[in-house]
Amino acid sequence: MRFSGDVAGEPGFRTPWRMMAAFLALALLIALPFLLVGEQLEAFLHQDRLVATFQSYRSLAWLVAVALLVSDLVLPIPNTMVIAALGIIYGPLIGGVIATFGNCLSGLLGYGLCRRFGRPLAKKLLGEADLHAGEVFFARSGGLLVALSRWLPILPEAISCMAGLARMPLPVFLLALVCGAAPFGFIVAGLGYAGSDNPIAAIALCALLPLPLWFLVRAALPAGSARS
Repeated sequence: MRFSGDVAGEPGFRTPWRMMAAFLALALLIALPFLLVGEQLEAFLHQDRLVATFQSYRSLAWLVAVALLVSDLVLPIPNTMVIAALGIIYGPLIGGVIATFGNCLSGLLGYGLCRRFGRPLAKKLLGEADLHAGEVFFARSGGLLVALSRWLPILPEAISCMAGLARMPLPVFLLALVCGAAPFGFIVAGLGYAGSDNPIAAIALCALLPLPLWFLVRAALPAGSARS
């Protein structure tokens, strides 16, 4: 069996079905709090209330916002409301920087925890062969997957965790993370700052901009460091 160079379409490549099943199970687990307390948290963290709280504690508002964005890893935090409130309080530039930092920190936390502590359990559940197939998949397509998923609900957390389990190279993961988180953070912060109630164009930009950004970053990376 060939390991180091296996990719889809080449001899020795194995489709990571068990890892795909694990991804779906993880996504469902992450979705469970959304079903249980999602509406309550969204009502509690309504944008108007967030803005009023941030204005009252302006010097610490950025830290509270980052903590909320990081906790989105395990809680159904309405992160668009948090980021829009950041835009209202700090403006689209500083608000976007804070939002990007918080989103990246959340992704890095999921990646790091699963990479450090999830491997033994993953080996038992998936087996060595399927875990390796997942590593090949993330080495080949993980960057694109990470970048394109940051604006979506639930999937970013699950993908970050799976990237950690698959030992996706940290520099590549971080660059892909920024490519996805930065457009989302700056656009939503700008939306909040402008007071726009027509987010369709903004959502489209959040979904589409990471693609050319990642292709540009990937092209600048050394050959073989990012195949996705």
